[in-house]
Amino acid sequence: MLYRIAEVADWQQALDSGFFVSADLAAEGFIHSSQRHQILETARRYYAGRADLVLLEWDEEVLAAAHIRVEREWVASRGEAFAHVFGPVPLAAVRRHWPFEPDGAGQFQLPSELRF
Repeated sequence: MLYRIAEVADWQQALDSGFFVSADLAAEGFIHSSQRHQILETARRYYAGRADLVLLEWDEEVLAAAHIRVEREWVASRGEAFAHVFGPVPLAAVRRHWPFEPDGAGQFQLPSELRF
């Protein structure tokens, strides 16, 4: 599974259109996504103080079946590879979603279903 921290407005647009897209697809040609172990650091770095977020879980096999290319590309500033999704994500690929906002101390936590 892949994960995307998304703005609620982008998620709502996906529910209306049937496909998830975000500004990074238009600007960079792909949608940034993470593996489970990368979610919290991504949230800390790029989404501090944001409460208008949702965490999406994408099924990579469904993306492949829909001919949506996924490539893992090295991100030097993070010292690891991240999955980049080269196209709109069909709603059929979204397995689960959760509200995603920081706790009272400003820290993000994984949904209980993702903790292990």
